[in-house]
Amino acid sequence: MEYKVVPFAASIDPKKNVNGHIAEQLESLIKHHNDRGWSYVRVENITTFVNQEIGCFGFGAKPAQTFFTHLVVFQK
Repeated sequence: MEYKVVPFAASIDPKKNVNGHIAEQLESLIKHHNDRGWSYVRVENITTFVNQEIGCFGFGAKPAQTFFTHLVVFQK
């Protein structure tokens, strides 16, 4: 079996129903890959922690950050 994982980040239009708009974008992504022979498996939520960067004497220092990524898994 072959797997494909693609990132998913919805663009939100505040003038539309937010939940409906996100669902439409995810549905479009699934249909796009389905038309190319890939079957939808699930959405995975990945949390990544990036350590802080300590600059020289504090200049250029960057605080630690947590990133949340949504990945859509397909199989063939």
